Amino acid sequence: MADLSDFILSKVRVKLLQVFFEQPTGMWYVRELTRKTDEEINAVRRELDRMLTASMVKMEERGNRKYYFLNPAYDFYPELMRLVAKTTGIGHEIKKNRKKLGTIKYVMFTGKFAKHEKRANDEVDILMVGDVVLPELAAIVRTEEKLRGFEINYTVMTEDEFMFRKQRRDPFLLGILELPRVMVIGEEEEMLERKPTIQ
Repeated sequence: MADLSDFILSKVRVKLLQVFFEQPTGMWYVRELTRKTDEEINAVRRELDRMLTASMVKMEERGNRKYYFLNPAYDFYPELMRLVAKTTGIGHEIKKNRKKLGTIKYVMFTGKFAKHEKRANDEVDILMVGDVVLPELAAIVRTEEKLRGFEINYTVMTEDEFMFRKQRRDPFLLGILELPRVMVIGEEEEMLERKPTIQ
């Protein structure tokens, strides 16, 4: 199964990115990051220096502490965010348990959900299309809800229902598909393609 370490060779950097993207607006000092990653302090410092040089993170001094935080202006920020969403947390669990979850065609996270941003209570976080084993999915979602501290809104449709609603331009589905997204499973272009309705 694909993993962040396929792209990033430093295991310390992989762990740091996971911490940063779990709370993209958060700020941490070195000892906090050392505890969260369970790595040696010198290894964490070295990697933070490299990430600073590459402009992946920024640093701010407050009192006698240096705080590190993600740089949203980093050239590859959106790509990194997508990689982290797919290979950690609930994205990782869905991919790992794909066979147990049934026959899945598409899994899409909304951009806000992938970025750990606040959203309106009625906004959908996850769209899943296929013949899904709902109790298996519910167990994965519950685990993620405990970590995030809020209820996750997810919508499940069979492929036939999804295609029917898409052809009929169903406002609920179109509202989800118009949102910024991260594809966890399936091809985005294929999911969004609208085949002409046969008269």
